[in-house]
Amino acid sequence: MTRKIRLGAFLPGGGQHIAAWRHPDQPADGATSFEFHKQLALTAERGLFDAYFLADGLAIGFGGAREGGNARVAGFEPVTLFSALAPLTTHLGFIATSSTTYEEPYTTARKFASLDLISGGRAGWNVVTTTGDPTAQNFNRDTQLPHAERYRRAAEHVDVVKKLWDSFEDDTFIRDKQTGVFFNPAKLHDTDHRGEHFKVRGPLNISRSPQGHPVIVQAGQSDDGRGLAAATAEVIFTAHQHIETAQEFYRDIKARARGLGRNPDHILVMPGVSPFVGRTEAEAREKYERLTSLIVEEDGIGLLNGLTGGTLDLRGYDLDGPLPPAPPTEGMKSRQALIRQIADENNFTIRQLYQWIASARGHYTIVGTAGQIADTLQEWFENEAADGFNILPPWFPTALDDFVELVIPELQRRGLFRTAYEGKTLRENLGLPVPVNRWTAARSAVQAAE
Repeated sequence: MTRKIRLGAFLPGGGQHIAAWRHPDQPADGATSFEFHKQLALTAERGLFDAYFLADGLAIGFGGAREGGNARVAGFEPVTLFSALAPLTTHLGFIATSSTTYEEPYTTARKFASLDLISGGRAGWNVVTTTGDPTAQNFNRDTQLPHAERYRRAAEHVDVVKKLWDSFEDDTFIRDKQTGVFFNPAKLHDTDHRGEHFKVRGPLNISRSPQGHPVIVQAGQSDDGRGLAAATAEVIFTAHQHIETAQEFYRDIKARARGLGRNPDHILVMPGVSPFVGRTEAEAREKYERLTSLIVEEDGIGLLNGLTGGTLDLRGYDLDGPLPPAPPTEGMKSRQALIRQIADENNFTIRQLYQWIASARGHYTIVGTAGQIADTLQEWFENEAADGFNILPPWFPTALDDFVELVIPELQRRGLFRTAYEGKTLRENLGLPVPVNRWTAARSAVQAAE
């Protein structure tokens, strides 16, 4: 089969750009409007996107919202939202964020297995370690865990969740009303995990879905994040400003995965792209400048405060001066480095920096026609920089409609994107294999050796 671009739709109902809620097209209450999320999901499915992706935070302070970013102070819990949206769609996948630092593996495994069954095999888990002291203070801590410890915990957390998802083999449930046999107890397995961070007996009290496991997604870019992604992820959400850095990340991840005995083709690298689409370049530029003009100053400062790790308060600095050095932090180290890189490479002032990252938080912003945007996506896709992209429309519904109506047909004309869904599960549409149950695999290995 010819390799195709995979597309995720990153659709926070309140808008991706920090000023989105002020745009005339964007419902001001979109973040907590179920009907609006439903509209976005149906549009994404009309556009044949692989999945609807949602980030999540566990504190008001997420992304600097306490200092600014006032459209970010409230929103739905993603698994709850997706459980309601799944029956209204037929093919669209649902990738929800859940924290390995502040949740227990059993709870994580159970809720994602439930979403996977509710959706008929269309669930994905975005694995995050969760940064920030405001979140820690909601979960019995004063400060966040150190970076390295968060990633050790995350690796063990994912391992336990995958074990729990294998509690029932695929053919465990017989459900024979005549004989009264409901299931085969020989195919139900305890987890019996004892590790540094978790002790979990199991088994999970929910069966496997049509796709075996929910798809595992990860977004870390630090060395620890890359290690976790190469070992566990099936989709990687990454941020780059240049094709050269995207290529370095892509090749490094594939090499690490290969070194761990994984098939690198079973790990999809999907950089984030925030597109301002116009029928002409001037129209696209006008859309960008209009949304930029709506940024509230304190929101821009709050956004930078959050993305630089929360250790640098830019209030009181000259906004038309340079970004000052940020003290070390245990937060999102790779994103902090990327924000600094963007500021230095472009010689941005503080104001210019928050204007540029307002729509994509360090992901790649493209302003242009459908053809120009397709040119960029094609270049990255064909030159070992991406297997697909997470599209971050700056505001809704218009920017999503623009991408679906203008860019996707252009990608289809070039033979780069599907014209119909390949299957019914998220794995089928992403071209990922169904994980073999570890107990079934072990039994098969014993039988083969006999």
